[in-house]
This record gives sequence, C-alpha cells and structure tokens, in this order.
Amino acid sequence: MTNNYLKRQKIISFVAIASTITACSISPSASPQLGLNEPISKSHTAQVQNPAKGQVNELPPSAKVENLTFTVPTKFQGKTVYKVQLSSNKKVIALGIDDGPWPKTTLEMLDILKQNDVKVTFFWVGQALQANPDLAKQVVAEGHAIGNHTWHHWYRRMDEATAKSEIDRTSDLIYKTTGVKTSLFRPPGGFLNNGLAAYAKSQKDAVIMWSLTSADTDPHAKPQAFVNNVLKGAKPGSIVLMHDGGGDRRRTVEALPQIISGLKQQGYRFVTIPELLQMAQ
Repeated sequence: MTNNYLKRQKIISFVAIASTITACSISPSASPQLGLNEPISKSHTAQVQNPAKGQVNELPPSAKVENLTFTVPTKFQGKTVYKVQLSSNKKVIALGIDDGPWPKTTLEMLDILKQNDVKVTFFWVGQALQANPDLAKQVVAEGHAIGNHTWHHWYRRMDEATAKSEIDRTSDLIYKTTGVKTSLFRPPGGFLNNGLAAYAKSQKDAVIMWSLTSADTDPHAKPQAFVNNVLKGAKPGSIVLMHDGGGDRRRTVEALPQIISGLKQQGYRFVTIPELLQMAQ
C-alpha cells in the first residue's frame, strides 16, 4: 500500500460523515424497489477450525471455496444502495468492513466475529488482497461475504478505461485468489461521481454505500465513540461502515466486541449485505 494511499485515509472520516448525512437525507421513496430475487450461490468445501489468534490458518492445497457467487436481486443491479427497506420491521443489520485484507487487524476481527457467530461483508482493496492472499482465503472460508473496493483506493476522477481497470483488476484477483465472484461494489470514500460508480453500474453491480458510519477513521476519537455512533444510530436495515485496513485499526478492533454485544442487546441480528438485499421489501 503506497504512502499516498495511507495519507488519504486521514480524510476519510470527513468523507464518511458527509456521505452519511447525505444518505440520511434521502427519502424512503428514493430507495430502489426489489423485484424477483436471485439466490446467492454458496458451495463451501473449505473449513477453518480454531485458527490461532493473530495467525493465518494454513489451508491444505486441496481445500478451497468453489462456485461462491454474491449476486444481487434484479432491481438492485446498477443501483446505489444506502440501506434496505424491509418488508417487516425485522431488526437486522449489516456490517460492511473496508480496505483489507490487512495483517493482524483482519485476523483479530475474524476471531471476534467467529466468537460471536457474526458474518459481515468485507470490501477488499486489490493491492491489499495481492499482499495478503492467504488471509483472504481464510476470510472466505469462514463464511463472510466479499465486495470490490477497487485496486488503488483512489478518489480522483478517472476516465472509463481507468475505472474499468480499477474494478476489473480487483474482481479478477478476488476470483483467482478465492474463487469468489461478487456483484457488490463500494466506491472509495463514498465518491459517486469520479467514474467508478458509473462503470460499476454499467456492469450491473450494486453500488453499496452506507446509512450509518462508526467514524472509525477519525484519528482523534476513542473506541467508545465508535461504539456510541453505531448503537445510537442503528435502525432495521442499516448498513454500517467500518474498516479493517488502510491504516492503524486497533481502535476498531477494540470497539467491535462492544458494537456486537450492544446491537444484540438491542435485539438486532447480523446478516451479510447480500442477505440483507434478499430481505428487502
């Protein structure tokens, strides 16, 4: 990961907060409506049992995940999604974790998630995936959903060829490394007008934003602030923004168990983003 990429993470809290304000201002009628559902195809042949804390569990060469595809319902294809309007007031919520896979931090989060029987959606940066392929395999083997978060995590405006390269190069590596195909795309920083979202939509991907941010990229905030942000803002169908990579995420790791326990105490059940989309009204 380049120094410029890491420096860019310092401003993401401001972008995330601004994007959340924008998302909250959208009326329910602006949400895309769901038509026929397309099932998520999952065929797991790999198992990871009791991985040592802070250490990638080595999978045997024959153990791999095959034919794992994260699709989106038809009427979410080519759409921008901030949250999901549920057909009933079911208390379900989805955590989206960006910028990994990342050494140590992702492993620590996997331990916490496994202990609490929680599945989330990881949005991977191609460069991070390239540097940590075994970690990526473990994430998939443990049953989490995967989305595309571009190769470089650039915010700048791009022509179509560059946007295509950023997304397709990452998709290709996700498939080559883990056997996963995904129709979930999240633009870095939540920027929707720099060419990336337009290309993703042209490929019928769902552009997954968020309705609630932990603000865990704020360099001055304490972990308890991340917890408070999520617990106070949670609503049925919320998509929560968090990070496991792109910088020092020890505070996010510290906050994660309290976020999970607090949401469970409020009666929430955790689902992946593909599962949440399937539950939409």
